[in-house]
Amino acid sequence: MRVEVLEPAEAELREAVEYYNQEGEGLGYELAAEVRRTIARIVQYRDAWSSLSRRTRRCRTNRFPYGIIYQVREDTILVVSVMHLRRRPNSWRSRLKQD
Repeated sequence: MRVEVLEPAEAELREAVEYYNQEGEGLGYELAAEVRRTIARIVQYRDAWSSLSRRTRRCRTNRFPYGIIYQVREDTILVVSVMHLRRRPNSWRSRLKQD
């Protein structure tokens, strides 16, 4: 299964990594590693996570207050957002066509 990440999701992750690295040395890199592990879980169990709409799901990270918003599209996992769960929870919706 291929994983594709939308540019806004990549930007969200970069910003979060920078923020956490300012909070504590290496903490941002730990967030990035946790996001990678979460995406690996999504690939392995793509239908196991909370459904947000007909095609969109959210999988929460274990250590940080983030969720990975994604869609399964044929042989691809499309990562729509790396979303902080306490800030602008619906901001990712504008990135997708209505489903």
